[in-house]
Amino acid sequence: MSRNGVCIRTQHLNKTFGSIRAIHDLNLEVLEGSRFGFLGPNGAGKTTTVRILSGLLAQTSGTGTVCGLDITTQREEIKAVTGLLPETPGLYSKLSAVEFLEFIGALNGYARDALHRRIDHLLAILGLESRQDDLLESYSSGMKQKVLVASTLLHEPKLVFLDEPASRLDPAASALVKELILALAEETATSFFVCTHQTSFAEDVCDVIGIIIDGQLVTKGSPQEIIAAAKAANLEKAYLKIVGGKIDRQALLAWRA
Repeated sequence: MSRNGVCIRTQHLNKTFGSIRAIHDLNLEVLEGSRFGFLGPNGAGKTTTVRILSGLLAQTSGTGTVCGLDITTQREEIKAVTGLLPETPGLYSKLSAVEFLEFIGALNGYARDALHRRIDHLLAILGLESRQDDLLESYSSGMKQKVLVASTLLHEPKLVFLDEPASRLDPAASALVKELILALAEETATSFFVCTHQTSFAEDVCDVIGIIIDGQLVTKGSPQEIIAAAKAANLEKAYLKIVGGKIDRQALLAWRA
């Protein structure tokens, strides 16, 4: 996969649900081979954007391409070349890791021999060979997340969308997922689009950050560029300056008066 082309491009993208404006005039460009972090408060439009870009949802207006495919007319083709790990994925705990991946591969029409080779390769990358035949109910949260990421990568997508990949994980499991994304980006040349509101996760994993507020992209650049522009000590403080995260301590303590 080339690392100098454009993986995602949107122009004046909009999405409304009745009177609610979820995305407003989104102009976004993501390069191939990058680890793009999409930050924003809950309800800012991150998940809606991912659903449109991954072919699950039609936009209200505007245009865009994903891996060179049109988001309006080629949504099924986009699904075939991208992977999506939603925030609350399903996992069959009474299956082993191999059985679960075989099931996902069969749903996608993977040839049996090719599927087994792919499963073996992914489990080796993830360090799960010794536990591959154990039931998923015996796995830790981090190990389950590894298996879910493997299921997302099973069909060798050019681009993977991860929606809040560490939102329900403890710090150790979150660290495992960070290392997993970095390793897979290096070993498979896969592009990653990571939706999160966890600034520390994004700063550690992503080489480009975009921040969305109320459906509008307000800034985009490397973590270092955003930190410098905001004159902040780290990405968390820069993010809070941009989204307006200052706490009114006087109002917070007013109940004591």
